Amino acid sequence: RGRPPAACLRRRPAVVLVPPPAPPHVLEEMQMHEASWDSKYVTYACRVDQRQDDRSVEIALFSMARPHMRAFHYAWLSFFFAFLAWFAITPLLAEVQSSLGLTKEQIWTSSICSVAGAVVTRCMSGLFCDIYGARWMSAVVLFICGVPTVLTGAVNTSAGLSVLRLVTGIGGSAFVTCQYWTTTMFTKEVAGTANALAAGWGNLGGGVSQIFVGSMLFPLFKWIFTVSGADGDPADLSWRVCCVIPGLACTVFTFFVIRSSDDSPKGNYNKRKQLGLMQKPSAGKHITAALRDHNTWLLLIQYGCCFGVELATTNAAALYFQGEFELGTEAAAALASTFGFMNIFARGLGGFLSDISNAYRGMRGRLCWQLVCFFLEGVFVMVFARARTLAGAISALMTFSIFVQGAEGSTFGIVPYLNPAVTGTVAGVIGAGGNVGAVIFSIFFRQMEYRQAFFLMGACTSAISFMSLGIWIKGYEGLLFQRRIPPGPDEEGRGTADDGAGRSGAAQDAGPGGRQRKRPSEAPSHDKYPSSLEETCETKPPLSYVSTHVTTRTFASPDQAVPNQVIAEGPR
Repeated sequence: RGRPPAACLRRRPAVVLVPPPAPPHVLEEMQMHEASWDSKYVTYACRVDQRQDDRSVEIALFSMARPHMRAFHYAWLSFFFAFLAWFAITPLLAEVQSSLGLTKEQIWTSSICSVAGAVVTRCMSGLFCDIYGARWMSAVVLFICGVPTVLTGAVNTSAGLSVLRLVTGIGGSAFVTCQYWTTTMFTKEVAGTANALAAGWGNLGGGVSQIFVGSMLFPLFKWIFTVSGADGDPADLSWRVCCVIPGLACTVFTFFVIRSSDDSPKGNYNKRKQLGLMQKPSAGKHITAALRDHNTWLLLIQYGCCFGVELATTNAAALYFQGEFELGTEAAAALASTFGFMNIFARGLGGFLSDISNAYRGMRGRLCWQLVCFFLEGVFVMVFARARTLAGAISALMTFSIFVQGAEGSTFGIVPYLNPAVTGTVAGVIGAGGNVGAVIFSIFFRQMEYRQAFFLMGACTSAISFMSLGIWIKGYEGLLFQRRIPPGPDEEGRGTADDGAGRSGAAQDAGPGGRQRKRPSEAPSHDKYPSSLEETCETKPPLSYVSTHVTTRTFASPDQAVPNQVIAEGPR
């Protein structure tokens, strides 16, 4: 009962304490943070799905960790600065018109050039993202947009204004690089929310430019030039200087994009190609694959009636309030900014509700939400066109802005499902549809009265909402169609063979409501397993997490399995 003597303690054998094994849920959590064998990273801050090329399954908004969340924040910031520079001159168009002695048609010609500048470059930027990655493409777009914006004050003619806005319009391609970047970083299950949040916060640059340039910088510089007694009209001098600051911000951010971000979760495209970890894509095959899908064309037209409506409204809103309600430049710009500020939540909400609809009703839920967004968007645009009071016009403007952004978020919640192998090219083509729509609607404003142009734009939008009925993506249900699954090589003829009871194999797999039931997976064949550890290390199979707590991998035969947690994956 007493304390043993020291000699006894010295003679006792040493006891080695072995920590208990981690609980199964902890092992699974650790495995979800592990990188694939071909990644430049060993682990990630976010949980990832290795079956989808290490894309993140979560959106940690308050994290800047590389590669996933750093790319997310750089994607929307690049988009934001590009839009800030692109629309910097928009709230000042009335001053530009007065200073240069331009007509309404000349002003709207420059606006058409502004939105037309990105029609071709959006298609090309999506293709180049597939080849070179979103990081370099974002940097190139920012630089090309930022430098001309700094030189806005040198414009003195209508032709010069149109050329300047044509070049700065290339900044609209930042939308495609933004959507490609986030699609590369997040799984399809959360891509709708990620794409919508990044695009919505990036689109916010258009609204911020209205109030930052039109209601803050313009009166500030006008006061400075008035107090300093500078030669010339203070208003004329002010609009020529205001655009320098957005242009510089756009150009400087280029450096950060290049130096401190990644093209994909596994690293930069250039390095991966040098190591033989990526194939060099064919531009022709990418374009052909994107254009031969009828869903691409339907979404292109629909995107023209949401993002095209947004661009046309951004160009017209301040002029509309000045002409219809006789407001000054500062007040009109402040009211027009309410349209863009809905991007803080509206586009993200549209993508989030699209993901929620997908969780409950699959692709059919996404398409139903798509139809509702476009139909209500058109209705409220027509209400805005008929508003006779300032309060009514502002209320209708904010309401239809919510559905415009929601329709944009819903559209790019569907895009990742079309053809994952050429996501950049598909996103570029559909994104270009937004600029084509903006060109068409800008022609309406150039040739018609503003109220009439708004009403016709709303009627077109409500009409094309029913195009959602024709969208039918391979492997998913449509609003009017059942799911179509292409047969595999070992299933040829199985779906057409009759089972003797008057039903085919596909009909037997159909559950209640015509939904397909998954077939039970076949037992693995022994010859599918590697014969040795050396063969396993040579082939370097990617580690993918599954719903079980401990997964196994076989070396010699199916009877000799060990947990994945103790398998050496080979050099990274």
